[in-house]
Amino acid sequence: MNANLPRAAAFPVPLLITIAVLATAPLWIVKVGLYPYIALEVMIWMIFALGYNLLLGHAGLPSFGHGAFFGLGAYACGLAQVKLGAPLFAALAAGIGAAVLAGALVAACISHRRGIYYALLTIAFGQVFWFIANKWHSVTGGEDGLLNIQRPPLDLGFASWSLKSNESLHYVVLAALVLVTLFLWRLVHSPYGRILGAVKQNEARAAFSGYNTWLYKWSAFTISCAVAGLAGSFFALAQQSAYPNVMSLHNSGFVVMMVLVGGGLVSFWGPLIGAAFFLLTRDLLGAYTEAWLLWYGLVFMAVVIFKPEGIAGLWIAGLQRRRAAAAAR
Repeated sequence: MNANLPRAAAFPVPLLITIAVLATAPLWIVKVGLYPYIALEVMIWMIFALGYNLLLGHAGLPSFGHGAFFGLGAYACGLAQVKLGAPLFAALAAGIGAAVLAGALVAACISHRRGIYYALLTIAFGQVFWFIANKWHSVTGGEDGLLNIQRPPLDLGFASWSLKSNESLHYVVLAALVLVTLFLWRLVHSPYGRILGAVKQNEARAAFSGYNTWLYKWSAFTISCAVAGLAGSFFALAQQSAYPNVMSLHNSGFVVMMVLVGGGLVSFWGPLIGAAFFLLTRDLLGAYTEAWLLWYGLVFMAVVIFKPEGIAGLWIAGLQRRRAAAAAR
């Protein structure tokens, strides 16, 4: 074994705990007063947030219109199922493919920009997709949305499972979340991920070092859109519908808040915690007031002002204090 090879990074404890909690959720979630669908929704948004954080947290590229690709995945998956009767994997592939195609085209137009100009272009393209979804009534259903999307069974050739219940779909989405986590973990810890980090720190210096920064920015955006499309496809299957609101600026802003509150800027696993925190807070505050977003917004402002590293930053700071205390003994 070559001793000069870098050691593979160990999976952080919060990431393993989160997967374990989600894997056992169907056994205890009703007993603690929650409903099974919330775990399904949390995992779908975790997939979306992990993919988005490849762009924001690891490449330093702010996209404020990423809900468009989540919505494209939802519509493409839904249309493949409703119009063509596509089986599960084909419907998911349609959702991913549509998001990848649109993401690659958008990325080709914006990857030569940086900073505020990059962010503004993502908003502009996001609004274009949202407008089309609203007005192309014959395909998308307009404001009414695309309804009656069925959940195809999981057919592996030698066996088939119905996904009509939320519990059965739960484990399919969990498997997808694990695969996406492993893929992105490997990606950000590869030389490709390190170059993305260089682009984040100083794009001009990375370009001067000989890296094609346009290509890295384009590929990161496209990969992120592929993950968003997968999440959107599962969202359409979970909701059994797709509607323009999933492509709105609101949805795009939600994933940004999840990543920042969770601590995606300082950790790989922060978006997982941020997605769970956002959706559970939404439901808990929503039980008492319709203005839940106002209160969540105040929490978000407090985190950004006093702890911009988010929840992951608190965990990392606690670990550092414990290690310092142990070293001082």
